[in-house]
Amino acid sequence: MIKKILLIAASIIIIAVVGFFIYVQLTWDKTYDWPGPALKASTDSTVIARGKYLVDGPAHCGSCHISSFADLVDGDEGKIVALKGGLKFPMGPLGSMYTRNLTPDEATGIGAYSDEQLFRMMRHGIRPDGLASMPVLMPFWKMADDDLVAVVSYLRSLAPVENKIPNNDWSFMGKAVRSLTATFRPIKDPGAPAVAPAMAPTVERGAYLANYVANCVGCHTERDLMTYQATAPEFAGGMEFEPWPELYTYLKSDPEVWLRTPNITPDPGGVLVNYKTPEEFVARFRKGRLVAFSPMDWGPFSRMTDEDITAIWMYLNSLAPVKHDVGDLVFKK
Repeated sequence: MIKKILLIAASIIIIAVVGFFIYVQLTWDKTYDWPGPALKASTDSTVIARGKYLVDGPAHCGSCHISSFADLVDGDEGKIVALKGGLKFPMGPLGSMYTRNLTPDEATGIGAYSDEQLFRMMRHGIRPDGLASMPVLMPFWKMADDDLVAVVSYLRSLAPVENKIPNNDWSFMGKAVRSLTATFRPIKDPGAPAVAPAMAPTVERGAYLANYVANCVGCHTERDLMTYQATAPEFAGGMEFEPWPELYTYLKSDPEVWLRTPNITPDPGGVLVNYKTPEEFVARFRKGRLVAFSPMDWGPFSRMTDEDITAIWMYLNSLAPVKHDVGDLVFKK
């Protein structure tokens, strides 16, 4: 009798495991056929200049859409680097992602896509092939229409560079996360504004930048490293970054050093209290990168205007203080 019960239990477990495997394989690459916003790229030089500022500055596209660590360092230092993509980002047990070619090459870059496809990607997180992206890594769903137009217009103006990018390599666990969690769900109704807040030192401008352009909230929030969903209050820090072996080797850095993002709410235990005036905050950003392997996009952010950096300072200081002791920011496990 016991053997029979065990056999039945084992059969149920096997059926459940096989069923789960089949479900994931059938659903991980679900596609979406939503329309994109009715926006058009412009050839107006003023619009393109605005897009250049966003791409090279607060939106920090050059931190990811490059092809090598050498490009990463050069771009951080303000050198001109082609946004041809191809950099491999390890995602731990989820697999690996490769950044896309943002130049207007018609074979391997955005020249192959319509304006609607590009705007849909930025606004809804749906790639041109219909697959959902990972919006939390590129949180532009509430970027204003005029800023979206400026960004795409600037990218369209770049010199095309042919660079074929491999497909993302998802492990079975990565496919399961895609199938079962909200991490890879498109943004259906983002409620984005038509016009961005004016570039001025205001809380409104700071909120817009910190949440939907510079993505301060993305890293300065403790997250589940499997799903990237927030597990603690936003802006209170605590997200951990494990060593990236290839990058650390290139930079000749200690391969065992981890990093943790600081609390940037106005709590006395956070780092924001170190900058009591906007001038001090701006001065820190102008210094750029101090820790070679920091995940903070210091290069692009150092090129932001005084008004935008001040606006972020004002917004962060307007937040409710969150007591969240994140521990050492640089540590070893």
